[in-house]
Amino acid sequence: MAEGVLSPGVNLEAFSQAIAAIQALRSSVTRVFDCLKDGMRNKETLEGREKSFVSCFQESLHSVSRDLSELERLSNLVGKPSENHPLHNSGLLSLDPVQDKTPLYSQLLQAYKWSNKLQYHAGLASGLLNQQSLKRSANQMGVSAKRRPKAQPTTLVLPPQYVDDVISRIDRMFPEMSIHLSRPNGTSAMLLVTLGKVLKVIVVMRSLFIDRTIVKGYNENVYTEDGKVDIWSKSNYQVFQKVTDHATTALLHYQLPQMPDVVVRSFMTWLRSYIKLFQAPCQRCGKFLQDGLPPTWRDFRTLEAFHDTCRQ
Repeated sequence: MAEGVLSPGVNLEAFSQAIAAIQALRSSVTRVFDCLKDGMRNKETLEGREKSFVSCFQESLHSVSRDLSELERLSNLVGKPSENHPLHNSGLLSLDPVQDKTPLYSQLLQAYKWSNKLQYHAGLASGLLNQQSLKRSANQMGVSAKRRPKAQPTTLVLPPQYVDDVISRIDRMFPEMSIHLSRPNGTSAMLLVTLGKVLKVIVVMRSLFIDRTIVKGYNENVYTEDGKVDIWSKSNYQVFQKVTDHATTALLHYQLPQMPDVVVRSFMTWLRSYIKLFQAPCQRCGKFLQDGLPPTWRDFRTLEAFHDTCRQ
């Protein structure tokens, strides 16, 4: 009897017979519709065609009734599945008759899959970050047995003149990009980057490290009512909101604390690829628009254009 159990409370043999009964029921229903489709044929007289049609139709209906009764009988023998499923009692939500109005179970499954995927990617990211961690060399450990004072990072307090020189060199590298540097809040720089007549980017910096970016349309207002650069309001257009999200991702990609000037130059080179935001087709699907949006993603290495869904 143990071999005939799919899970606790489910009869495997009856389950297999029920599947076969479903197939037989579907075949019987198909024969009913075939009989209705063919109608009264293959008889010379009208009376003969009517008798043949009625006989065929009745036989098909009896077959459907017989197969349906058999399926009901087998469904009672199958038994009830165990309630010990992976999501515990949440599986009972799938029995909700108003599933279309409250799809809680399907949303719960989607969240469960997303959580597993997030945990998997977090593990991969942790492995990559551990590979890049700084370690003391054997020579440093053997020089002195005394505990040395921790050296203060000097790259975080770069002089403003050095920052100005780096931004000025980058500004000269790209003729179609203009960079206006200001310091409204002390020594921290704020850049207003204008890329052709396509977009404007507000870049908030801490010394030579980029903290925040906001992308807006070329004709959008980037200033507050008191004349200061607005570093909080997002764009009114979905396409530039997408580009803002991708720019934030780029900041996480271009990370090299030992050479911050290289990071800024690499980010500006990536940003410059948006000069043809509305002209370049997607490199995967070849289309200019998808869901009403142009290709907003730019590959970090090749700078090729992709739609947000095509880059996966």
